[in-house]
Amino acid sequence: MPHILHAWPFLVAGWLFCCGLWGIITSRHLVHAVVCLAILQSSTYVLLLGIGYRVGGAAPVFSDIDPHTLTVDPVVQALMLTDVVVEAVVVALLLAMVIKAHERSGSVSPSDLRTVRG
Repeated sequence: MPHILHAWPFLVAGWLFCCGLWGIITSRHLVHAVVCLAILQSSTYVLLLGIGYRVGGAAPVFSDIDPHTLTVDPVVQALMLTDVVVEAVVVALLLAMVIKAHERSGSVSPSDLRTVRG
């Protein structure tokens, strides 16, 4: 049973990745595609949490604990925070591009944008 609990974050990350990828593939609306991309990228949060978590580990604040105490990995937490910032920037940029595409073509369907020339 404990092995299943250790694999749980990776299973959830894989499920989120598949759901986001399926949404992007089947999307007929650009805003829907951006939201699905955000869901896909959310799988990396769960994956990083699964990698950095240690059972029984303390928070990585070393000011008041013994140096040999088991802690969770602080590097993975920093990577996850960086991932959150990158996702926010990417989603904002993509939504701005969707607005520009709507202004130029009057549609947010990817199939209608094939006729738009720069």
